[in-house]
Amino acid sequence: MLDRLGSSLKDALKKLAGKTVVDRAAVDELVRDLQRALIQSDVNVKLVMALSQAIKTRSLEEEPPKGMSVREHVLRIVYQELVRLMGETGTVKLGPQRILMAGLQGSGKTTTTAKLARYFQRKGVNVGVICADTFRPGAYDQLNTLCSRMNIPCFGNPAVSDALAIVRNGLKDMHHTEVVIIDTQGRHALEEDLIQEIIDINTISQATHRWLVIDAALGQQASEQARRFHEAINIDGVIITKMDGTAKGGGALSAVAETQSAIVFIGSGETIEDLERFDPDGFISRLLGMGDLRALVERAEETITAQDVDINAMMRGRFTLRDMYKQLEALNKMGPLKQIMSMLPMGNVELPGEVYDVTSTKMVRYRVIMDSMTAAELDDPGLISSSRIQRVAMGAGATPDEVRELLKYYKMMKRTLKGVRGAGGKFNMQRLMKKFGGN
Repeated sequence: MLDRLGSSLKDALKKLAGKTVVDRAAVDELVRDLQRALIQSDVNVKLVMALSQAIKTRSLEEEPPKGMSVREHVLRIVYQELVRLMGETGTVKLGPQRILMAGLQGSGKTTTTAKLARYFQRKGVNVGVICADTFRPGAYDQLNTLCSRMNIPCFGNPAVSDALAIVRNGLKDMHHTEVVIIDTQGRHALEEDLIQEIIDINTISQATHRWLVIDAALGQQASEQARRFHEAINIDGVIITKMDGTAKGGGALSAVAETQSAIVFIGSGETIEDLERFDPDGFISRLLGMGDLRALVERAEETITAQDVDINAMMRGRFTLRDMYKQLEALNKMGPLKQIMSMLPMGNVELPGEVYDVTSTKMVRYRVIMDSMTAAELDDPGLISSSRIQRVAMGAGATPDEVRELLKYYKMMKRTLKGVRGAGGKFNMQRLMKKFGGN
């Protein structure tokens, strides 16, 4: 969803950027393109129409700020209105707190609970989890397994069916833990007995936050679920999961924002690291190819040292095999490569899908192959001829084709970074990003 929506939005803005005159007809065409992109992503038609009207009115009536062209002024308005459409971001603090997790069955709540625990752990916070889902077989085992991998304590008892008793005992067990996250039974918002249970858990736990987990595939129906849970326990934050697997993600995001429920996190992947703070500004910035440097810096500070990666070095002209391996190794620590690359200001550069196809297994193979190269070859891969490929392959216990694959990947990365450095022309999103700052 995000790839398609981002691509459609960028295409609409590129079309505007290429026009010699930005008049009423150009604005009308831009608005039609935006409407098509948003409606295809399941955003509510009424919201799309309201957004369209706001963009049209502001574009034709507001005077551009000093030093900004009409074209840049219209692009800035589009950016601001899209950010407004996404609503506010929820508050997440790092101090002592209890977080109650609510959600429908199948929404990914248990996995999200573990991801959330990992988020706090990365921030250096002492965190623990209570499994109060006494209905779904294997719920405790699943959560306990995920937490064990991260050395995060998980309290629960599959033999006990009383969720309230588990919560009471779990809170006693974790009285020294700063952040306690309580996973509850998946329920439908209309099931009165289950709603009563979560109301009771909320009372017993004296939860600081009550966060609702919603599957992005719900689309516009997410607003009804958010509203009903809010009526029951006063939801103060929403986590939208599976954003990478549905065309309805835009509908879920905008529907939740429409209910005034602040979105705190979005999940868009399978690994335990695939949960990120929702920031409307950064989210729209990334969709438009402007990156999200603030999120990138935050992720880097949590996971890598200054020696691991130098983003500036990646963007400079000289790029060797050593550089490539070092950057890939560091970026892999930070999370899925595709997610990290989306945080860089790419402008209108579309990366080939193969750029992201570097698994941990391939990283190991690349390292072995590179260990068979000379220092001169690592610094200047252009030296590696057919005969040298044969020698490197023999030394690494690899095939010549594997060596060629590594060199092909290196050339593609070098071309990609060169394209990112030169991205822009008329449509220089990095330059615009500086102007958009005070929205």
